[in-house]
Amino acid sequence: MANFKSGYADPVLENPCSKVTKSSGNFACMYQLICFIKAVSAGVCMMNTIWRDQQHPSFINFISSFLAANSFRLNFVPIAPDFIFNCGGLSVAFIFVTKWDCGNVETIFSRAKKLNAQFAHLYVTLNLPTRDQNDSFLCSYFKYEMQLGRPTFVPVQDIEMGFEKIVKIAHSCGVSKQQEVKTKLKAEVRWKIITCLHSSY
Repeated sequence: MANFKSGYADPVLENPCSKVTKSSGNFACMYQLICFIKAVSAGVCMMNTIWRDQQHPSFINFISSFLAANSFRLNFVPIAPDFIFNCGGLSVAFIFVTKWDCGNVETIFSRAKKLNAQFAHLYVTLNLPTRDQNDSFLCSYFKYEMQLGRPTFVPVQDIEMGFEKIVKIAHSCGVSKQQEVKTKLKAEVRWKIITCLHSSY
């Protein structure tokens, strides 16, 4: 999976002093805005410590490497979901069921309903490698009267694919919010630069 980095660099934002050299209080504000613009580009992944301890160490190593390759910081935290991603100023929560137990599905759906009431953006990723497991999920979905998209369930056939989908979903959810924040901040930075230029004459 490719890194989520833009190849475009705004020359004014990258080096505002190349356009404006006057020192004033406005420049401190501008530098803060620039730092914030760069900060929102980074992603943070919080992993539930209990969930971590239930997984094979090799899978945790895969997750850690995959996140690092995509510029995400990984923190281990005692949180309610299995994962919370902060991308572009937006928090996206995930339940990740790596082992589907056909005899113990009530716990999964009860937890999904509870967390859905707590998080505006919640996804449930399910590892369902066999047809029996997939059929069990479909029957249980209707048995426990889940509302379509509340939360969204994402079936996968292996756990590595499941985590890759989690990262893609988190990134996609954050892109719109991130672009909205960047556009607003860039406009404010340019306005302050123009104001400083006019006041210097």
